[in-house]
Amino acid sequence: MKIFKNIFYTLYRIWFYVLVALPIVALFPVLLISISKESWYPFFFKLARFWAKFILLGMGFVYKIERNETPEMEKSYMFVANHTSMADIMLMLVSVKNPFVFVGKKELAKIPLFGFFYKRTCIMVDRSSVKSRQAVFLRAQRRLQSGLSICIFPEGGVPEEHIILDEFKDGAFRLAINHQIPVVPITFADNKKRFSYTFLSGSPGRMRVKTHQFLPTEGLTIANTKSLNNKARNIIFDQLRRFNQKT
Repeated sequence: MKIFKNIFYTLYRIWFYVLVALPIVALFPVLLISISKESWYPFFFKLARFWAKFILLGMGFVYKIERNETPEMEKSYMFVANHTSMADIMLMLVSVKNPFVFVGKKELAKIPLFGFFYKRTCIMVDRSSVKSRQAVFLRAQRRLQSGLSICIFPEGGVPEEHIILDEFKDGAFRLAINHQIPVVPITFADNKKRFSYTFLSGSPGRMRVKTHQFLPTEGLTIANTKSLNNKARNIIFDQLRRFNQKT
């Protein structure tokens, strides 16, 4: 029985990468055009949302999104969520309609096809480099000034399997305060179970999402960064515990 399970897990992983690649190959000329100008990013974002839905549905993931508050389309936000799965990027794209730019690790740029567009549309950061982390603020500032939002997974990486929620880095909250934009905490409940970074794991099923009440930053200063960080983390952590109680 274990052999059959392992075969399923292996084929399921391969199928994921097939689904990632198919829309990119099919839409490659259109995607190239959409990234040729920074002002055309909202169009690229619509294509990215289609790509994300295609993958989630193709994997048999049924997502359900509950919102305490809905972002306004003409405003900028800082979206933050817990990070446990390779599917987090896709689920974030389908959960948020406002065009946003990911801030993520530079290693993802090495993934064939996906990496080509990732490094041209996202804000990449080398977390081991102080200079790289400082450059993120300048690039994020330009994107925010153009009316876009920013998305960061503030754990700074994927925690080990036994960790429910790792400590949050301050970067997202410092950016939000600097630009006086609301922080939007988002909880992903089932992604670790559905498709974690553990190779022999995963299955079709539900993906619950909770978009929480926004955390305002008007009047806050850099001195408030840690308290804002803790508030967002506590909201997501408490929701994860409530989701686990319902499982």
